[in-house]
Order: sequence, then C-alpha cells, then structure tokens
Amino acid sequence: MKHILIGIVLFVQIGLYAQSYTSYFTGNSTDLITTPLGGTCMMGGASEHDEAMKWFLQRANGGDVLVLRASGSDGYNDYMYTDLGITLNSVETIVFNDASAANEIYVHNKIKNAEAIWFAGGDQWNYISYWRNTAIDSLVNDGLENRNIVVGGTSAGMAILGNYYFSASIGTVTSTVALNNPYNSNVTVDSTEFLNIDYLHNVITDTHYDNPDRKGRHTVFLARILTDYGIAGKGIACNEYTAVCIDENGLARVFGDYPNYPETAYFLQPNCEFTDFTPENCSAGNPLEWTAGLKVYKVNGTNNGANSFDLSDWKTGSGGTWEDWSVNNRILTEVVGSEIDCALADIIEGEENSFINIHPNPTHGKLFLEGDFSHFNYLEITSATGKLIKKINEWSETTSQMIIDLKEESTGVYFIKIGTKDKTETVRVILE
Repeated sequence: MKHILIGIVLFVQIGLYAQSYTSYFTGNSTDLITTPLGGTCMMGGASEHDEAMKWFLQRANGGDVLVLRASGSDGYNDYMYTDLGITLNSVETIVFNDASAANEIYVHNKIKNAEAIWFAGGDQWNYISYWRNTAIDSLVNDGLENRNIVVGGTSAGMAILGNYYFSASIGTVTSTVALNNPYNSNVTVDSTEFLNIDYLHNVITDTHYDNPDRKGRHTVFLARILTDYGIAGKGIACNEYTAVCIDENGLARVFGDYPNYPETAYFLQPNCEFTDFTPENCSAGNPLEWTAGLKVYKVNGTNNGANSFDLSDWKTGSGGTWEDWSVNNRILTEVVGSEIDCALADIIEGEENSFINIHPNPTHGKLFLEGDFSHFNYLEITSATGKLIKKINEWSETTSQMIIDLKEESTGVYFIKIGTKDKTETVRVILE
C-alpha cells in the first residue's frame, strides 16, 4: 500500500508540472525575416499533396514555417524542411497539450516570427476551444493582415479556415442526420469571429468529401447560414488527397492526381438563378426542403494545379463542370448543370452594406425603414422557412421611410428583401 501511495503522489507531481505544449524544431534557430507572398492552401485530409505543399512553402519565401496542432508530433518537420526541396529557414511544430498553451509567450513569439502557419489535422473543436478569443487567433489574424503570411491546413485544419465553420463542439454529424433535421444539436454551424482569411469571408469548408456523409451535411450548413443569418454563404470542399490553393488574387487552383484517382474539389453557392433561393423548409424537427438548392462547380485536381475557380467572382472556372444540387424529402439530388448566369458577389448582403437603415433590430413588432428607396422597386418580408409575409411593389420615388408592423407574427427570424430584377439586398431581423 505504501508503494502504491508514493507512486500516486509522484504521478500527480509530474502532471502538475507538465508543460502545456511540446515543441519540435528543425533548421536554423536564428529567426529570418522575409516577405511572404500570402495565400491559403486547404487539403481534404489523408496524405498531403506534394505539389500543393510546395506551393504553400514557396509562399513563405524562404522564411520560417510554424505547424500548430493539438495532437500528434513532428511528422511535418522533415517533410517540409527537407523532403520537398523548398528552401526554408526553419520548420517548427508546436503541439498544444491543453488550452493553457494559448497563454505561453514562447508560442506567441513563434507566431509573430512565422512567415507561414500550417494547421494540422485532428479535432477542430480542440483548435476552436483552445485558440478562439485568445492571443493565438489574434496573432494569426495580425500576421494575415499586417505581414501577409501564408496559411493552410488539412482535415480539421481546413475545417476552421472559413468565416463560418462546423465547430463539432458536440461531435461530428452525418448527412442523414443533418438532412432529416437541420437543427439537430450536432449541426453546430458557428459564426463567432475566429480567423479572418482573404476570399473565405462567408465561406464554410468541409473535408474528406469522398465520404458519402459529407455532401448532404455541407448543404445543410449552407441552408442554415442562409436561414439563420440571411447571408448567401458559400462552400469549399475537398476530397481526400486533394488541395485548393488560393493566391492573393482569389484564384483557387486545385491539386490532385486525377484521372488516376477521384481527387476533386467543390465550390458551392446558393442558386441565385432562382428569384427566391431560400429553402422552402429549414426548421427544427423537419427535413430540409430546398428546391433552388446550390450551384456547384466541380473541379478535378491535377498535379500541376492547372484547373481552377475564381473566388473573386464565384463564376469563372477552368477545367471543371457545373452541377445543380437540390434537396427533396431529405434526399440530396445532384444533376449536371449549366454555367451560372448570375453572381452572388453582385448581391448586396447584410446590414453593413445596406442603403436602407432598419431599426430597431431586434424588434417587438414595429420596424422603421429609412433611406433612399428610389434604388429599388419591390420589398418582401419572409419568415425563416421562406413563407411570404408581406410584399410591397409600389411606393413614391420620394419615399424615405416605411413602417412595417410584425406584431401579429410569431417570434423568430425574418428576412427583409429589397431589390430590383437585377440585384437584391437581404437584411435579417429578429422579432422578440
């Protein structure tokens, strides 16, 4: 008994003094300041694509590469520093053993000195819960904004890169579960500010896309963003072994080993060819119904990244094919589609860009709309499920204020859409 007790005491002491992170370093320990080229590289999981990883490393411009992860060890060090033949000053992997590592000055300094940061695979909720609203995401965002660092990630490391993200805070979710109930507790679509990356504003990513449990749930994620936030969100997804590398101009090149393997990337957006592209039913406890669905550009990856999609307009592609996805009675249907002839980039979204000031929001019933209505010729109010509440087609050219009363409606989320035949602006309001 005595020996057992001593053993327990020693174990506790070791645990108390265990370091909150583990570092693996390769290369020159003296920091080298270079001018990185920026950009983002995302991979769908399994093994990295060598040519895409070379693209990522070259954009560090000979500087220091930092790998951040919450599990695993030093598997990237030799691969990045030696195996790919790209000249770098150093590669360091820092493994977060727990959330307290986010407070370590050593880790902060390494982020400040990095020209490239790679997020490894693992559990994305660890990354979010360890790093969000800490010095870690602040320093990464500072590097993106002020030093033009290049960032990238695979699997869970790709999952966290969009402005919206599936947090997996409760665990993963399958397409079957998500399509059957878009508000299942496991469908954790998060918009809390985290990483601010060029061309990934309003984007939600997904990975391991050759898994049949991914496309349906990704569609649900986008339906939720449209329903909950009034934002026509967009999606980027990769099959395993596939990479999407986005340069400073928004050109997304797709790397893979097609036609030897089905290594493909997908670019998804609500089908703005429909006048109303919101879901017919995206509500708690009911299957998703979405006739308009998504326009999807499907791109096979090549070893030289020759095929691409332009994220500056979400219309122009090279080497890919268009598909139309829709959901009826919890079944996702994918059919061959035509080239998109509208652009979500042309649709004004959100209150911050509005010509019309809408207040108060949230409201207890009465809304005041103020601004220059001469730009528009119709106004619609719809519920979160897409039910038309009110439509106004006529008003004076000198109208500068409207009052709308929703006090007879149920509490919840509503959308005020105002526009012309060529463009619409949608503002989300909350009725309390």
